Amino acid sequence: MSDSATETDQSGAEGARGRGGRRASGGAAARRAARSGGQRSPAMPNITRRVPVYEVLDEEAISTIEANADMVLEEIGIEFRDDEEALKLWKDAGADIKGQRIHFPKGLCRDLLKTAPSVFTQHARNPERNVQIGGDATVFAPVYGPPFVRDLDGERRYATIEDFRNFVKLAYMAPSMHHSGGTVCEPVDIPVNKRHLDMVYSHIRYSDKPFMGSVTAPERAEDTVAMCKILFGDDYVENNTVVTNLINANSPMVFDDTMLGAAKVYARHNQACIISPFILAGAMSPVTIAGTLTQVLAEVLAGAAFTQLVRPGAPVLFGTFAASISMQSGAPTFGTPEPSLVSYGAAQLARRLGLPFRTGGSLCGSKIPDAQAAHESATTLNMTLLAGTNFALHSAGWLEGGLVASYEKFMIDVDQLGMQQRFAEGIDMSANGQALDAIREVGPGSHYLGCDHTRANFENAFYRSLIADNNSFEQWDIEGRKSADQRANALARQWLDSYQAPDLDPAIDEALQDFIRQRKESMPDAFS
Repeated sequence: MSDSATETDQSGAEGARGRGGRRASGGAAARRAARSGGQRSPAMPNITRRVPVYEVLDEEAISTIEANADMVLEEIGIEFRDDEEALKLWKDAGADIKGQRIHFPKGLCRDLLKTAPSVFTQHARNPERNVQIGGDATVFAPVYGPPFVRDLDGERRYATIEDFRNFVKLAYMAPSMHHSGGTVCEPVDIPVNKRHLDMVYSHIRYSDKPFMGSVTAPERAEDTVAMCKILFGDDYVENNTVVTNLINANSPMVFDDTMLGAAKVYARHNQACIISPFILAGAMSPVTIAGTLTQVLAEVLAGAAFTQLVRPGAPVLFGTFAASISMQSGAPTFGTPEPSLVSYGAAQLARRLGLPFRTGGSLCGSKIPDAQAAHESATTLNMTLLAGTNFALHSAGWLEGGLVASYEKFMIDVDQLGMQQRFAEGIDMSANGQALDAIREVGPGSHYLGCDHTRANFENAFYRSLIADNNSFEQWDIEGRKSADQRANALARQWLDSYQAPDLDPAIDEALQDFIRQRKESMPDAFS
């Protein structure tokens, strides 16, 4: 099981440079105007949190975990498998190499990470959609990696490229979704070695929000960068972050050649890597919270520092995906207390390092969008915001432990994201927020329904749910006794029926399609 996409083929295609993808001409200003396209959905900017973060570790506990992680790095080590270049980079940096295992002198990784930015901007083709990664910002991105979907007809089936496009469209239209994500579902109707091209193109064509790239082979990462350069221009990509990418540690304490290869490609081109241990506590880390945090910190320190060996200053995020397992069946569990404590603690460790933090989302083990899904997702999502998470993957659509992307769950989660955004605004202490004029006007014993302050503020005073039914029983009965998932189904259909693609310069679109056609023609289909 992996937090990354499920593609597995490791094809040996040539690098992206010099592949003949025709690029649109014109100056930088013209290119920015051309790629920005039209805005057809109301949008909320990325969250700027005005509520305090929740912390679970005191200074002694943090120091202990940091010291334990240093001990793991120095005495036990981390394996960087099947990548001679990575081993050489570490050797040149002063690490002790024993086979494929690297032992890190105390302080080496932290010293390397001094060049990593604590805050950076991921640029979208529409500049109004740019997002801040780090600081007091939170960015919501959709589910990532499911091979199955639960569609609008109630069928659980393998995902297709049409499903992929639909989820990109829904994320584009969702005001509370700040990011288009990456592998929102795995389109199994396209060969493994070619589907990344269609996925990246779908993010570019059907949305103007920022997106993620392919990490399932270094060559696919190169293709992603090449397509970004067609869209943004070579110099722009080399000097600005336009794509974010998920680099999973193969926990416990291993980075494999696939992840290392992708990380090298993106770091060399100044693109962001999320170094994210994939933790099922009890199987891939110790059963204890402190032990898991020690391993997570050691893995992130090694992986994140590696990006700085490749290119000092390349943006990198401290990531973790934390879940526990059932000690009876071995199945992953979600929404339980222990993973939340791991994520809260990891967020504190990330802030100590000065790195942006990724975790959380709307996670659940339920097979359908039922009460279990709601409770588990709410627990995870509340933690996500209160921990101070900067980049929240799996924010909408996740079912069945990440095996399924659900249309209905996506819409329910999007509604919850809007509530989180409103909560993050905190308490308005302006003169209007204090509302003394309303209190004076109404006085004792009356009501506020008709006062001037209420009439001036009623449209935006409270969050209005897209999904919840708050009418009387009689009204709900007359309207068909619809459940939340039924209302979500209708809303998803409505959004997809009304979708309008953001404009994309025809010359850029043609260049992208030329590049994709040439790449596909250069290799035979592979389905494994």
